[in-house]
Amino acid sequence: MTDKKMQPLQAVKGMNDILPPESARWEWLEAKMRGVLQRYGYQNVRTPIVEPTALFVRGIGEVTDIVEKEMYAFEDRADKHGQAEHLALRPEMTAGVVRAVTEHSFLRDAPRRLYYFGPMFRREKPQKGRYRQFHQMGVEALGFAGPDVDAEVILMGSRLLRELGLRAGEHVRLELNCLGDLAERRAHREALIAHLEQHKALLDEDSQRRLYTNPLRVLDTKNPALQDMANAAPKLLDFLGEASLAHFNGVRAILDSVGIAYTINPRLVRGLDYYNLTVFEWITDKLGSQGTVCGGGRYDGLIEQLGGKPAPAVGFGMGIERMLLLLEEVGAIPAAPAPDVYAIVPDPADMPRLLPALEALRESGVAVQMHAGGGSFKSQFKKADASGARFALVFGADELARGEVAVKPLRDGGDQVNRPLSAVPSWAAELLPA
Repeated sequence: MTDKKMQPLQAVKGMNDILPPESARWEWLEAKMRGVLQRYGYQNVRTPIVEPTALFVRGIGEVTDIVEKEMYAFEDRADKHGQAEHLALRPEMTAGVVRAVTEHSFLRDAPRRLYYFGPMFRREKPQKGRYRQFHQMGVEALGFAGPDVDAEVILMGSRLLRELGLRAGEHVRLELNCLGDLAERRAHREALIAHLEQHKALLDEDSQRRLYTNPLRVLDTKNPALQDMANAAPKLLDFLGEASLAHFNGVRAILDSVGIAYTINPRLVRGLDYYNLTVFEWITDKLGSQGTVCGGGRYDGLIEQLGGKPAPAVGFGMGIERMLLLLEEVGAIPAAPAPDVYAIVPDPADMPRLLPALEALRESGVAVQMHAGGGSFKSQFKKADASGARFALVFGADELARGEVAVKPLRDGGDQVNRPLSAVPSWAAELLPA
C-alpha cells in the first residue's frame, strides 16, 4: 500500500491570514484608533465570538439579510440530557455588548462609554473589502439619552478619520438622517408600503421580499432601475414629531458649532432593525461599491429588547479591512516599522559575549534585530539593508578583541565609528531616531 502525499490545508474561503508586514499596518491603525477613543473616555470591552443565535435574531431582526442569509448559525453538541444549544458566530458586536452589560448589570451605577476590536463573521460572497471573517472597531455609549452624546460619537469618528489622514470632502463625507420613534416609523411605514405597492411591477426580487417585512430597506436599494421610485417615496423626516425633530436639531446644532460638514440623506436607514432617531455614515467614493467606511446611530430600545432594564444607547462601527484599503488608496499608511539597528554576527560562537550588549540596547529603548544562523559578511549586510535598519552593529573578531562594536550607518551616510561594549547606555541614544 502506497502512502498518498498529504495535500496542504488552506484557510477557509473569505477568511484571511494577516502576515508581516501587513500586520504592522493593522497594529498602527489599531493604536491610532485606541489613542483617540481613550481621549474621549472610552474603555475597552471584549465579548465572546460565539453567542446564542437568539441574541442576533432578537437584536438585529429576523427579516434582515444578516439573519436570513449570512449568519453562521449551528446547533451545538447535545448534553447528557439530549439538549443542544443554538449558537452563532457573531455577525456584529453591538448585540453582544448589550448582552454583556445587561448580564453583569454594568449600567447599574453609571452610564458607560465602551469600545471594542474584533473579528465578525458573515457568510457572503467574498470580495475586496468584504470578507466572511472581517474585523471591526466599534464604540457604544450606553445610558446616555441626549443629542450631545450622539454628536460626541460623530465628532470622535470625525477626529479619528482626520488623524488617520482622511480629509472631509476629498476622501470621505458624512451623511445624517433621523429615524424618529416607533410610532413615527409605523406611520411612515404604512405610507411607504402604499407607495411601493403602486410601483410593485418595478421591484426586483429582493425588494418584493422586503415590501411588507422591511420596506425601509427597499429605499436602501443599489439597483439603478429603482432609484427614481425610491427618491419619490415618502420621507421619514416628514413624519417626525416635535421631540424627534428637537433631538435631531440638537445633534445638528453641535456639529454646526464645530464646523463638521454633513449632508442630510432621508434614505439613510442602516442595515439593522434596532436603530432609532439619529443614524449616520461616512461614505467614500474611493472604493467603488464598498463606500461605507463607518456607520452607526442611536438604538434606545435594544437593551430592553434583549431583556435588560430600558436604557438609551448610541454607537458606531468601523471596518478595519475597508479602512486600510481606503488609507492605502489615498497614500495615508506609513511604511512598516523597521528596527533601529541590525546586529551582524560573523561568528555565532561569540553570542555569549555580545548578547549582554544587545540586551542593554533594548533596555535603553533601541529596537535591535539580531542576525542568527551565521553566514558571510556580504549576506548579513544584505539582510541588514533589507531590514530597513538605520545602523548595522558589526561584532567582528577585531572589534570584540578590543571590547568594542562597529556602528555603521546604512541610510544617511556618515562614517563608521566604534563604541565600547562596557558602556552601552552612554551611546545608545545615538541609535534612536531624532
